[in-house]
Amino acid sequence: MRCGLLGRTLGHSYSPQIHAYLGDYEYALFEKEPEELEAFLKYGDFTGLNVTIPYKKAVIPYLDALSPAAEALGAVNTIVRRPDGSLFGHNTDYFGFAYLVRQSGLQVAEKKALVLGSGGASNTVVAVLRELGAVPVVISRTGENNYGNLSRHKDAAILVNATPVGMYPNTGVSPVDLRLFPKLEGVLDVIYNPARTQLLLEAEALRLPCANGLWMLVAQAKESAEYFTGTTMDDAVIPAIHGKLAAQMQNIVLIGMPGCGKSTVGALVAQILGRRLMDVDSEIVRLAGKTIPEIFAQDGEAAFRDWETKVLSELGKQSGLVIATGGGCVTMQRNYPLLHQNGYIFWLQRDIEKLPTEGRPLSQANPLETLYARRKERYASFADFTVGNDAAPEDAAAAIISLMGEGI
Repeated sequence: MRCGLLGRTLGHSYSPQIHAYLGDYEYALFEKEPEELEAFLKYGDFTGLNVTIPYKKAVIPYLDALSPAAEALGAVNTIVRRPDGSLFGHNTDYFGFAYLVRQSGLQVAEKKALVLGSGGASNTVVAVLRELGAVPVVISRTGENNYGNLSRHKDAAILVNATPVGMYPNTGVSPVDLRLFPKLEGVLDVIYNPARTQLLLEAEALRLPCANGLWMLVAQAKESAEYFTGTTMDDAVIPAIHGKLAAQMQNIVLIGMPGCGKSTVGALVAQILGRRLMDVDSEIVRLAGKTIPEIFAQDGEAAFRDWETKVLSELGKQSGLVIATGGGCVTMQRNYPLLHQNGYIFWLQRDIEKLPTEGRPLSQANPLETLYARRKERYASFADFTVGNDAAPEDAAAAIISLMGEGI
């Protein structure tokens, strides 16, 4: 059985990883241009397909039959080649988003729900919300309810982003300011990369319950696999796969005082998990063409911090890295969302008396106790977890790996 994902640009798809957990079948990526679509659907070598942007509507004319869900939504994300060679289209996004809503714990019945975007994803979101008893309102760029008159919806209780705004690689932007909606009870984003879009970071800051689209992605894949294989699967596979994939996608970010062992422990974690280690200070030196002491001496600390933020903005939105940061990155609040958007942040702690200072301009210019006192609260505010590194670095690495598997 040969299955796969049909789309135009699929370089960052996680579908192959998900389907590897769901069944013993080949799952490939089929990148096709619009002019190739008809020939591929008619003569392509596949048993089943998932369909993504921009072809969820475009495939319909080439299908022989549609499920009621696909007909109602006017979009197809699952195609099965039946024994007689005919093509059957279904939409599993409905099941996927319904699962996301249930998993989030949000109570949406009889509540106004703003749905950002008017494309295919929006249609699915609206259909599910209506089925669950919510009162959805679609916000588009030019419709009756648009981004220019959001003030009329201050009573909204639920907000769902069904647009690509904030999606990798164009992270760090949000489609709306959540402070406009004082009665919000929760926020959902169908985007799953990064794990925390700017919208979800704002929701976290406002202490609003929120969830990304990874639950939807895994749930819809599970239902697709049932169509591919002709079997029924227990929904329990969804959280199992979600947990594995979420941990794999997240960066492991190490913060802490200069000399606390971030590079050493990071290298061990990367080796054990088969991840790539990125040392922020080394990247700064590579890009600036100067050593860190030279940057401080010639350009000043402000210039160094700008280099640091530039590097973090690139590394932080990637997935599955181990990132060893510089000791002072926490002094700039702007770095927090860059690191947190796609990572779990571990504060590596070591006794101050064990910290080296050679080659570290700020550590040499300031008593370590004073430096630590200034930064302690910043480390704590950035960190998701705290790990001691006064013993062997292998122990700290093991603790981080355990937390990635057990505490997250």
